[in-house]
Amino acid sequence: MLWAFLSAVGSILTIVIMFMTGWCMTHAGWLNDKTSETFSKIVLNVAMPCYMIWNLMSNFDRAKLKELSSGLIVPILSIGLTYVLSIVVSNVMKVRKGRKGIFRSVFFTSNTIFIGLPVNLALFGEKSTPYVLLYYIANTIFFWTFANYEISKDGENAEHVPVFSLESLKRILNPALDGFILAVIFILLGVHLPKFVMDSCKYIGSLTTPLAMFFVGIVLHSVHLKDVHFDRDIIVLLLARFLICPMTIYLFEQFIYLPPLMTKVFVIQSAMPAVTSTGIVAKRYGADCEFATLVTVITTIFSMIAIPIYMVLI
Repeated sequence: MLWAFLSAVGSILTIVIMFMTGWCMTHAGWLNDKTSETFSKIVLNVAMPCYMIWNLMSNFDRAKLKELSSGLIVPILSIGLTYVLSIVVSNVMKVRKGRKGIFRSVFFTSNTIFIGLPVNLALFGEKSTPYVLLYYIANTIFFWTFANYEISKDGENAEHVPVFSLESLKRILNPALDGFILAVIFILLGVHLPKFVMDSCKYIGSLTTPLAMFFVGIVLHSVHLKDVHFDRDIIVLLLARFLICPMTIYLFEQFIYLPPLMTKVFVIQSAMPAVTSTGIVAKRYGADCEFATLVTVITTIFSMIAIPIYMVLI
C-alpha cells in the first residue's frame, strides 16, 4: 500500500509541477486571463480533436471499439443518479436562489478534460484515454443539457432554456467530441490516415496536457486566500465531488462488469473538480458567478488531495 501511495503521489506531483509552472508564469506577468482564454481555445478546438484522432486510430479497431462502447452505461447511470440526488439535497438544504442551479451542476458533473484527462494520463498512461472519453461523453451531455438548464432557470437573466434544445446540441457537439466521433467513423469504415497526418495529430495533441495545466495555474493565481471560505454549500459539494460521485461508480460496478482499468478511470473522473465552464454559464444567466468561481477553485485544490487517496484505495 505504501508503494501505491508513493506512486500516486509521484503522479500527482507531475501534475502539480505543471500547473504551478502556469501559476509562476502568471505571477511573473507572462500569462494572464487573456492567455487562459487562448489556451482554452487551443486545447478544446485544436489539440484535443487531434489527440482523439491519433489515440483512437492508433490503438483501436472495430472489435475493440465495440467492447469499449459497452462501458458507457455506467457513467450515464452514475451521473444520472447523482443528478437526482442533487435536486433532493438542494431542496432539503434550501439552497438560495441564484446558486441552486450552480450547486446542482457542481454536484453531479466534473472536469473531465482540463483536469480529468491529464490526471488519468499521468496516473495510468495513454491506455486510459478511451475510458476517459467514455466518461467525458456522458458528462458533457449531462452538463450542456441538465446542468445548463438548472443554471439557466435559476439566474436573474433566466431564459428557461429547454433541457433538450438546438443550443444544447451545439454545445455537446464541440470540436473535442467531434474529433472523437470522426475517429470512430474512420475506424468503423476501415480508413487509415497517412503517417504524416497521424504524426501531426500526435504532436499537436501532445499540447493538451501542458496547456490544460497552465490554464489551471492561471485560474488558481486569480484566487486570494482571503477570498476562500467554507460555508455549508461548499462543504456538501466537496462531499459530493469526492465521496458520493465515486461511490456511485462502485455501486453500479457491482452489477455491471467493467475492466479493472475502466473502473479506476471512471472513479478518478467522477472525483474531479467542478467543470471550468460553470462560472461562464452562471455569468451568462445572471446566477451567482462568484460562488461558481470559488467552488471551482476550491474543488480543484481539494482534488489534488483526493486523487492520491483514491489511487491507494483502488
